[in-house]
Order: sequence, then structure tokens, then C-alpha cells
Amino acid sequence: MSSINRIARTPRPLNFEGTSVPVISAEKQLNRLVLASMLWENQFYMDGATSASLMKELVSKVPADKVAALAIKARDEYKLRHVPLFLCRELARVGKLSAATLNSVVQRADEMGEFLSMYWSEGKSPLSNQVKKGLAMAFGRFNEYQLAKYDRSSASVSIRDVMFLVHAKPVSSEQEALFKRVANKELKTPDTWETELSSGADKGSTFSRLMAEKKLGALAFLRNLRNMRDSGVSDSLIRAYASTVDVSKVLPFRYIAAARIVPQYEDMLEQMMFRSLATHQKIPGKTVLLIDVSGSMFGTRISSKSDLDRFDAAAALAMLCREVCEEVEIYSFSNNAVRVAPRRGFALREAISNSQGHGGTALGNSMKTVNSASQYDRCIVFTDEQSYDRPGAPRGKGYVINVASYENGVNHQAWTEINGFSEAVIDYIQALEQEAA
Repeated sequence: MSSINRIARTPRPLNFEGTSVPVISAEKQLNRLVLASMLWENQFYMDGATSASLMKELVSKVPADKVAALAIKARDEYKLRHVPLFLCRELARVGKLSAATLNSVVQRADEMGEFLSMYWSEGKSPLSNQVKKGLAMAFGRFNEYQLAKYDRSSASVSIRDVMFLVHAKPVSSEQEALFKRVANKELKTPDTWETELSSGADKGSTFSRLMAEKKLGALAFLRNLRNMRDSGVSDSLIRAYASTVDVSKVLPFRYIAAARIVPQYEDMLEQMMFRSLATHQKIPGKTVLLIDVSGSMFGTRISSKSDLDRFDAAAALAMLCREVCEEVEIYSFSNNAVRVAPRRGFALREAISNSQGHGGTALGNSMKTVNSASQYDRCIVFTDEQSYDRPGAPRGKGYVINVASYENGVNHQAWTEINGFSEAVIDYIQALEQEAA
């Protein structure tokens, strides 16, 4: 009998669940690891230390220009802070960091000190010339307000330390005077609501003045709505400011939290939310959303510091998707799936919650219903994954967003699983699909 020559095959790597997965390049692996940092810190299959070790290894394998571009993209597009700094640190470690990259990544004054703390996390060592140049360039971009706002006594490396370490050089007489104030610890106290109120200023007058001067950011505005109401700030001033404040970086769960505290402003908050999502990149094709309304989704907070429960988190993401998906169908599921009326905003949250009773979690049975009723490009499930049956394969791409951290998932290789709630999950899905295209 003739024999068949067999080509020796390298064993494919296994994922966390022991499933064989395709080999991907170091560049793609680093890209996915960085993107995943949007979603969690130590709340996923690899803890922070393991991620850092793998990133170190990958940075040495990926061309420096690709790593630099990824660091800048992570900071500019995905609004990450620590991971881009970490990538710069690793580029510096292998002697491939450019000053321009570090200058681009540093966008807040306190990030200069954070970078140096990271640089020396494994022991003090001299700063490379590119590190000095990059931080000096960044230092020169910040005005007195920005430097003073982040000049914290608790920082391991202060703003003053940074200036002396990198030998920042002033380019004008005004900047020379500013640098002298930094050196002498004489920076003017920044005009923020925190500093004003801590000095004993009247709350109503402070918030009215800051709004009149356009100095109250959107998050500060939302967090202080109750303070403004209780201190007598006029309703017309609050609503007028809400219509103009920059809400581009505020996502739905913030509005849900604010509306719960000051329900009289729910209509205003909803309009702010729609405005914040209007410019979001659209998700192409048809998307099915499947939101868990079983009993375990209600009453359990998503974290010890939050007053939002698991359903609030899932509903916030559904509200976001409703606005950014090109075409969308929405279902709730408990013991089975139920089609939800195509509403928007806070009305959608109520429609999902009231669509059926809050019983068990039958994700498998619910997916059978969805698959028999709809054709779609992707299905996104928002759940705490306490399901007593496993879902079959989706008809298109499938994503399971687990809004309960540290829970075991459905572990089905047909689905992309994302554990840990974050408002960035939709950006993450878009990035994965763009990478695969």
C-alpha cells in the first residue's frame, strides 16, 4: 500500500476555554489587546499584570511605527489614557520611542507625571533623550489653568518635578513667568466648581457664574444637577446651558443616572443624550439587540460605587445601539424572546423593562425564536449570562456582552464574548469588524 505524506502541523493555540483558535500576527494581537483595555482592567480572562507582560513581548515584535500609530489611535479615538502611555514606555524600553509620539499621547498635564511613574515602576533609570524631548514638548502646550488643575500634592511625580527633570524651555516671556510660578509653587488656583465650593462660596452663585462663563463641563453639569436645583439656580438657565454644552463624550448611562436623581429634567437629559449620539459612527447593516430582563438583572448593582443595576447597564447600551445602528430590531428575553416596540431614549428603556415578566434566563430558547423570526448581520446580547441553556450559533456575527463582571459565560465558540460593562463595547465591536474586513 502506498503511504500518504503528511505535512507536520503546528498545534493551534487554545483560548481560555480550551478551544482551538486561529493564529494571528503579533500586530493584530497587540491591537486586540489594546482595544480590550477600553472595556476592563482586571475584570477579564487575563488580569492586568498578564496583559502588561504580553504587551511588553508584543511591542518588541511589532514595527515601532505601528506601535506608535496604535498608541496615538488608542488615545485620540478610543480615549484611553494609561495603555497609550504604557506603549510609549515599552517603545522607550527598546529604544524606539519618538518624542513626537509621546507628545501626541500626553493630552492632560497629569499624564506627564503618570508616564514617569510608569517609566520608573521597575526601578529608577535615566530618562532617554526622546522621553525628555517629548515631555518638554508636551509641557510647553499646557497653560496655567491646565497645570494648576492637575498639580496634585498626592502625585508621585509632580508638575514641578516634570519641569525640572525634562528641562522644559519657555518660548516667550509669558511662558517664562509661568514656569517661574511652577518652580516657586505659586500657580493660581484653578477656577472650578470644586475649588469654589471648597472655599465656601455660595453654590447657586458659583454654578450660575460658571455656566455663564462656559466653564462647567458636561459631566460636571450632570453630576451637579441636584446641587443646582437645590441651591436655587433658575430652571431656565439650567435648560439653556444643557442645550449648548459639549456632550460629545457623554454616553447614555450617565443620563440614566442623572434622570434617576432629578426626574424633572428627564426630557432635557434625553435631548442631551440624542445630541451626544448624533455624530457617532454608524454600525452598518441590520443589528438585532437581545436584552436580558430576567430577575437577576434587577436590583444587583454593576459595581459597589454605582447606583445602576445590571438592567440599567444593558438598557443604556441598547439605547446607544438604537441610535447608532443603521437598522435595528430589539427583543427582550427571559424565558423566551419578545419583540420590543421601536422606541427611543428613556421610552425604550421602559418598553424593554415592561415587555414581559422577569423570570428565568433561557438564552438558548430565546435565540431559537429570534433566528426563526429575523435575518440579520449581527446579534448583540446584553445579559448577566446566568442562562440555564446555551445559545446556538447566530445567523450573522454574534456578541455576548456580559454586564456582570467575574461571571462564567456561555462559552460558545460561535460567539464573541465580552465580559465587564463599559460604554465602550460598541466602539470595540466596530473596531473588531473593521479589523476583520
